[in-house]
Amino acid sequence: MAGVRLNKKNVMLIFGILILYIVLKILLISEIINPYWQRVLDQALITTVGALGLSLIYGFTGQFSLGHAAFFGLGAYAAGLFDKTFGQGSILFFLISLIIGAAFAGLVALIFGLPILRLRSDYLGIATLGFGIIVKVGMDNSSKLFTDLGGATGMSGTPQLATFDWVFLFTLLIIVFMRNYVYSSYGRACTSVREDEIVADAMGINTTMIKVQAFVLGCALAGLAGGLYAHRYPFLHPSSFDFLKSFDFLLIVVLGGLGSITGTVITAIGWVFMLEFLRFALGETFIDFRGVIYALILIIAIILRPQGIFGGKEFTLLVPNPLSVSSKGREDAHGDSDSK
Repeated sequence: MAGVRLNKKNVMLIFGILILYIVLKILLISEIINPYWQRVLDQALITTVGALGLSLIYGFTGQFSLGHAAFFGLGAYAAGLFDKTFGQGSILFFLISLIIGAAFAGLVALIFGLPILRLRSDYLGIATLGFGIIVKVGMDNSSKLFTDLGGATGMSGTPQLATFDWVFLFTLLIIVFMRNYVYSSYGRACTSVREDEIVADAMGINTTMIKVQAFVLGCALAGLAGGLYAHRYPFLHPSSFDFLKSFDFLLIVVLGGLGSITGTVITAIGWVFMLEFLRFALGETFIDFRGVIYALILIIAIILRPQGIFGGKEFTLLVPNPLSVSSKGREDAHGDSDSK
């Protein structure tokens, strides 16, 4: 409960969020931010939600994944198909469809993660990359199972209900969730697995459970982001969820700094806007050399700042009271020793 008490820090955080929302809302209503850049802003916030999912998997738990876009796509198609079939513009069905998208991605992650999370490092990355390719091929041929999915021609017709208000709200909720999870006993267990899985196992941490839990939660967040994407952009196509999209998420987490919520959030927003500016500046050249540009950015960043932009650090407002965290840790330790 320490992370949710209304102390001075949390009041300042809430006040800052309200000010930010009001300023952005005024800019949108007055069309200082025009509809085109509003879509880019919404895309940046949706990308932030998905990137936080990979940050939990790779940044905090150390499980190298190259298939994150697959779960992003699964959530988008599941949420979009449900709302397209049953919702017909209802806010209630919109919210239910987001839950379905997140739950479906999480369920697939659980089924897939139980066997492959025994792998480590590069082998895990190769397995998740293979899964991502399988999902992409499945999306291309999905019309053979459900005509409404569109297959290689893409799917349209999902009610466009994900306004800026909803996207901002869900992004905020996920950031708060990540803040509280990372500084809980489960979050500290994730960090211990990342630092040294053998030592964590020797200390009595159920490393298999922690890895599966983090993987499922991270992929569920990707599914939630996909559900928001399906309700914000009127057309879904399998090419939107290919390997390069997974590379987007990976670059954001690495550039922001492994184990940094702040780094992931700021880098995700900056990354989406940077890509849009590059698209304006380079035109077709950017599309043709996108992979090369990504690789160059990653190489330069690793050379200049290998620990990432934030290097695992957080803004003070995103860190619970250290004394409260320490007390909580002692309570957990006493609880574990008593149970033993």
